[in-house]
Amino acid sequence: MAKWSAVPHSGAFAYDPASLRKVWDRLHAGDAEPWPADAAVVDAWVLFHNGEFQKAVDAGLQAGGHGITVANKATCIYANYLEKKEKAKLELLMEAAQRAEAQSREQPEAPNAWYWQAYALGRYSQGISVAKALAQGLGTKVKEALETTIRLQPRHADAHVALAAFHAEVIDKVGSLIGGMTYGAKKDTGLKLYEEALKINPHSVITLIEYANGLVMLEGEKKMKEATRLYEQAVAMKPLDATEWLDCELAKVELAS
Repeated sequence: MAKWSAVPHSGAFAYDPASLRKVWDRLHAGDAEPWPADAAVVDAWVLFHNGEFQKAVDAGLQAGGHGITVANKATCIYANYLEKKEKAKLELLMEAAQRAEAQSREQPEAPNAWYWQAYALGRYSQGISVAKALAQGLGTKVKEALETTIRLQPRHADAHVALAAFHAEVIDKVGSLIGGMTYGAKKDTGLKLYEEALKINPHSVITLIEYANGLVMLEGEKKMKEATRLYEQAVAMKPLDATEWLDCELAKVELAS
């Protein structure tokens, strides 16, 4: 495996198992991942939250079991935020999607096995174009995996956001009529999912960003002022780990554009 780029904040976070445990519930309010019983999986999560994504993947895969979730999350976050080469990014996302799909067969009751499959395929779809992904049947696969995630864990805020984004992206790309008839995408459902996600996890930078983007896709220019307010709220958040730091940096870029 080629050496991955470092997170630009260069070591701003330095959790150990004890300090991570104190902020675990806040950091995992989005994915509802329980505190691991296996110390090796805890160590992999420490690496993840400190921004050592490549080491987190290696440690998660070595730990096995629920360590696969760490590996998938670290791969997806790295691919989405830090991988500069589009081909490599798509390969990493597909690798995570396939690994998560295998995990969902072995651990069908693990919500994040389904979620990271959906996330990876969703970001992959954006990379190859949503229209092309829908034609390949990836949209249906993403939607079903996210619905399964929410069925298994109703308080999975990140799955609510991702499913809301599915409705918004489909309607934005193919229109509400075809989106609704062919893919079951509905504007009201998307808006409700965004609102529910924010209710479950109000301190999530990425939820605020995605909600802002979704409002503009679903409601148009008339919601630009509200979207800007959501971005400003996101920028004002204090990041607690490397991923939240990356989210905050993204919010600053979006707000300035």
